[in-house]
Amino acid sequence: MPVTDGKPSEDMLLRMLRMVAPGTVLREGLDSIISARTGALIVVGDSPEVMALVDGGFHLDCELTPARLYELSKMDGAILLSEDARRILIANALLVPDPTIPSGETGTRHKTADRVAKQTGDLVIAVSQKRNVITLYKGGIKYVIPEISVTLARANQALQTLEKYRSVRDQAMASLNALEFENMVTLADVAVAVLRTVMVRRVAREIEKYIWELGSEGRLVRMQLAELVANIEDEGDLLIEDYIAKPDARSIDAARRELYAAPQDEILDPGAVARVLGYSAGAAVLDTPVSPRGYRTLARISRLPKSVADNLVARFKSLQGILEASTDDLDQVEGIGAARAHAIKHGLRRLRDQAVPGGLRRGS
Repeated sequence: MPVTDGKPSEDMLLRMLRMVAPGTVLREGLDSIISARTGALIVVGDSPEVMALVDGGFHLDCELTPARLYELSKMDGAILLSEDARRILIANALLVPDPTIPSGETGTRHKTADRVAKQTGDLVIAVSQKRNVITLYKGGIKYVIPEISVTLARANQALQTLEKYRSVRDQAMASLNALEFENMVTLADVAVAVLRTVMVRRVAREIEKYIWELGSEGRLVRMQLAELVANIEDEGDLLIEDYIAKPDARSIDAARRELYAAPQDEILDPGAVARVLGYSAGAAVLDTPVSPRGYRTLARISRLPKSVADNLVARFKSLQGILEASTDDLDQVEGIGAARAHAIKHGLRRLRDQAVPGGLRRGS
């Protein structure tokens, strides 16, 4: 099945990188091949499309080990692995892809890898004998794995960028918190908060790619990333749930997927965010006053289940309605007794004091 050239999806690229990440058996074998400067052509998968291209070779069906992969690479033919890259199926095979499939590669090994990947859609790995480079091919995708030192430097630079983005995002959320308690939010304020959250997630996804490239060498990068993105995804989802025009599960899920998958030039436009959230197009719509439902604020009250938050929003419709409710009003909501009602009122007062200093409150 021929596959046209294109850009890999993040999920596809991550799956490819996981398979050859440092610390895996396959990567140890590849590193041994690079050290010995022998070169290799490896196909991961034994689909009918792949087997139709195999001529000769000998069948092994044995467990993959770094030593076996290295020794078998000394022969001229290709090596076929199982789809999970745990077993060596065939060694010293001749691959005969369709020669009419266009390829921009020059060397015989890499041109064959490119054509086999395009014809079958399976992952093909080419190790250059002269340049000590690992190149991945899948469908029409080509990805050259950089040296670990290069990837680590890029990851550290991305972490610095993420730290700055996280700081800007936190400032936007703090501003939104204050406006929510004062009931002065416009759609523009919401769009800015959403954009900042999306940008943090986008940089985080880039760092995840580096982590998979680094494999066992990326433990510290993984720990730093986890600290920088703590609660970002959950709070971003609650932000969408607070302000989406139609708060049904299908609309929320669709908005989430569209925001996080949108091209960068589109997602940087606040008007596009408003459209994804279900509001009409046009610059004037950003000045529209909006009120949060209260999910994000209620999530910051300790030991308050999401089911209870759902009941509160269903009863009072908005954060302002919940703020204006008396303790007795709260007590009438399913799942809330007298003790929890007092805890909610206390929690909301504490959050408001943190968000809006007394001297800055409207009417103060």
